[in-house]
Amino acid sequence: MAFVEGLVPEGLWELFRRVRPPIPMRPQGGGRRRADDRAVLAAIIFVATSGCTWRQLPPVFGASWQTVHRRFSEWTATRVWAKLHRLVLDELGARGGLDWSRCAIDSVNMRALKGGS
Repeated sequence: MAFVEGLVPEGLWELFRRVRPPIPMRPQGGGRRRADDRAVLAAIIFVATSGCTWRQLPPVFGASWQTVHRRFSEWTATRVWAKLHRLVLDELGARGGLDWSRCAIDSVNMRALKGGS
């Protein structure tokens, strides 16, 4: 669990809990226990920062690569990453942790319209 907490510190986890979708309830209550969201988030961060593929995910996270990828897809569809990004920026801004003088707007993210100004 220390590995997971290293990738997802308490502050990040608290912010993430505010934006994640509600955990679905199983109507019949059976089946496997749901993989821990914090461990899955840590696994997603590991894939994003290490460059490994989903299939190369080490078993230390306690969830299969299929579960991690499925949860990533679900969270992407519900815009969790955009909401979390906004929360992190808001939190850093409130603490005075952002230096806007070093901000840059990159036009690569903007679509160039034909004949546009």
